[in-house]
Amino acid sequence: MTLAGKTAVITGSNSGIGLGIARELAKAGANVVLNSFTNLPEDHALAEGIASEFGVEARYIPADMSKGDSARQLITSAGRCDILINNAGIQHVAPVQDFPAEKWDAIIAINLSSAYHTVAAALPMMRASGWGRVINIASAHGLTASPYKSAYVAAKHGIVGFSKTIALETAEEPITCNAICPGYVLTPLVEEQIPGTMKEYGMDRETVIRDVMLARQPSKQFATTEQMGGTAVFLCSPAADQITGTTISVDGGWTAL
Repeated sequence: MTLAGKTAVITGSNSGIGLGIARELAKAGANVVLNSFTNLPEDHALAEGIASEFGVEARYIPADMSKGDSARQLITSAGRCDILINNAGIQHVAPVQDFPAEKWDAIIAINLSSAYHTVAAALPMMRASGWGRVINIASAHGLTASPYKSAYVAAKHGIVGFSKTIALETAEEPITCNAICPGYVLTPLVEEQIPGTMKEYGMDRETVIRDVMLARQPSKQFATTEQMGGTAVFLCSPAADQITGTTISVDGGWTAL
């Protein structure tokens, strides 16, 4: 399968899951637009590296996904959007009575509302080109819950419902919309948390990973950013033409419990 000639816009993609997905889409031949809220030389260097490695067009476009106008402008600036990956997200953990209102608002804006804005801007482009894929990165927390993550769980449940709605609105068109629900994925951010967690619990690395970080992930293995990207590529393939309005869990069995 090739995605040659397609353009993919991936929000929140200068690291972690977003970057992993961008790389796998580029490997499949898609031109890619990377995004985050920063505008640093290393951001643009990431795009240049992908272009050189995979022989595709790659650009970095900064946009603040907490602002609707900025999210829509990202799509406009891209100029074309055949594949939209809504991945941008932030997290905050606190009991609901202590949850700062500004954190709640930011999480809902970035994790949920930004997807509404980008989809609204991208669908006319997809319809004009006669093909489209919307893939929203939800979470195991889009299907289940944990304490102290009220805003994140609310936003990710919202993303799942939003994905179903867009799927129904595009059901008679060659456009699909699905949500990928990752469990714990080994990203640079997660890797950075391991030493501190080892110190907090007085455990070695493997015990911390197995018994603390992956306590709810039955496989006791992290998913990888490459696996997230491979799942996205599959959803862009002809084999997935009739897969729409659903979730694909990549969580080592977390939501099977």
